Amino acid sequence: MTVLTTPSAASGAPTPRLVLASASPRRLDLLAQIGVTPDHVAASDIDETPRRGETPRLLALRLAGAKAAAVAAFHPEAYVMAADTVVAVGRRVLPKAQNDAEVAACLDLLSGRTHRVYTAVAVHGPDGRRAERLVETRVTFKRLSPTEISAYLQSQEGVGKAGGYGIQGRAGGFFLRLQGSYPAVVGLPLYETLCLLQGLGYPAA
Repeated sequence: MTVLTTPSAASGAPTPRLVLASASPRRLDLLAQIGVTPDHVAASDIDETPRRGETPRLLALRLAGAKAAAVAAFHPEAYVMAADTVVAVGRRVLPKAQNDAEVAACLDLLSGRTHRVYTAVAVHGPDGRRAERLVETRVTFKRLSPTEISAYLQSQEGVGKAGGYGIQGRAGGFFLRLQGSYPAVVGLPLYETLCLLQGLGYPAA
């Protein structure tokens, strides 16, 4: 398990502690929008390979839960929150693109069609209680030209992103319609996350 540091919370930091089981800077930024600052960031190294016959929905839920459980084992006194985002066309799960070729393949597939983004959030409380939520968002891309795909590849924004794009960047100009939660597509559904934390007793505003 890799452990990252994050700026310490202000003097009025909530107690007990909140640990974010994710290395994503986007999720930290999204939490800040709702006034939540984790006391610690600890990214778990788990196998994210889909299981045979596993649907995108169940994959997102399983991975979010596994990430939270892995980090909670090291922080039993804290609230531990994890999330996972899966981009899918039908039952086909798109990869977290690792290079230009994978980004281009994802964009070719998504061009001119509707896909689904599943973002699951899991929270483990210090009293042993657990809760999770899944948010499904439908995103429709316009038909992308070879020039647009080439320009996006040059930006390198799609590398490391599920589905080969980050909607908060240049790919924001690709989508025609979005039905669901925009922050969930970025990486964290804010309303659902706040409900989970409050439901387990975390003092989130």
